[in-house]
Amino acid sequence: MERRVVVTGIGTVNPIGNNVTESWDAIKQGKSGISRVDRFDVQAFPSKVCGAVKNLDIEQFIDKKEARKYDRFTILAMISSLEAYKSAGLANSKSGIDPERFGVIIGNGIGGILTLTEAFQALHFKGPMRIHPLTIPKMIPNIGPGNIAIRFNAQGPCYAVVTACSSGADAIGNAFHIIKNNIADIMITGGTEAPITEIAMGGFCTIQTLSRNFNDTPEKASRPFDKDRDGFVLAEGAGILIIEELEHAKKRGAKILAELVGYGLSCDANHLTAPHPEGRGAVQAMQMALNMANMQPGDIDYINAHGTSTQLNDPTETKAIKKVFGEHAKHLKVSSTKSLTGHMIGGAGGFEAAVSVLAIQNQFFPPTCNHDNPDPECDLDYVPNKGYNGKIRAVMSNSLGFGGHNGILIFKEFKN
Repeated sequence: MERRVVVTGIGTVNPIGNNVTESWDAIKQGKSGISRVDRFDVQAFPSKVCGAVKNLDIEQFIDKKEARKYDRFTILAMISSLEAYKSAGLANSKSGIDPERFGVIIGNGIGGILTLTEAFQALHFKGPMRIHPLTIPKMIPNIGPGNIAIRFNAQGPCYAVVTACSSGADAIGNAFHIIKNNIADIMITGGTEAPITEIAMGGFCTIQTLSRNFNDTPEKASRPFDKDRDGFVLAEGAGILIIEELEHAKKRGAKILAELVGYGLSCDANHLTAPHPEGRGAVQAMQMALNMANMQPGDIDYINAHGTSTQLNDPTETKAIKKVFGEHAKHLKVSSTKSLTGHMIGGAGGFEAAVSVLAIQNQFFPPTCNHDNPDPECDLDYVPNKGYNGKIRAVMSNSLGFGGHNGILIFKEFKN
């Protein structure tokens, strides 16, 4: 008998909200979370804007002493996981979750780069023996899921996925296969990133991928599919799902938010940072996800696009969507919530998967904000500037990363 996989919980911390309710309200209102960088001096940086998490009271969720042991990417994932765990009804569950059938897979692109930055500073100014003793345990990418597993006594599969900007989606896809293949019954999964540091921002600036023309109007800087786009906005955040096997969820009386039915993955095998000019890998991964879901192009109503606001991604992704969906591409709603949040790198796929589920739950198409001057090469319906209600049966969520990584997820309305 085929094992079906459903979503039962969501949690997030990101530039537009410190929980699911705040985040969804901001999406409905088209409220941007992008602002001027204020964590370090950006005078020498061409790009001076970011998507930062704001007013987060960490001690409300994590003991102060414990939080000192975590890099920020772990903190964001932990807080999001606590919300997802609670929303899934697991905090009060009497069904006796088997810890050996409970796992954690979290994606991130960079790991603890803030911790690494602090270690470099200590090395330079104070010497090697003044580097913090927890530098390595705080920095390594797998420590996020490791700490989450400890917190929730999840003794099943536990690891990190590192595939740049598709890390969050690939983590969810991996967790999906773990449940489908009867290795676990319930998984905490998604993505996280905390890259707002001098090193990360400087590195992206030197390869000219960040927006630099809207430093005085930060909320205008992320403008996917718009002709005046000039790069993405670096952001931090996490998006976490609880996914589980259908009968397991039913047995404990969980509320089912959506069904996860497809996952496609591929590599462009083309260039370190640029997508294949014909969108080859994205086409392959989108078609794979549709095939796995046993769905036709016409079954998808909305695509939460990768939509980075870069010169190369947006027309290439548009071209790939048109190749896969044919005539139906004209009827699809396609939008990028990065217009509000910026690009959370490894956290993006997790957050956007959460948005996809919320779109189904609320029957609402999220907008692509700052879509003021249409690009002739980007000629789909991007839900410009204002979201609205409409029938959403199934959603595709696209994540495309440096290195040519492509991770595609499909969620649909749950029906028995």
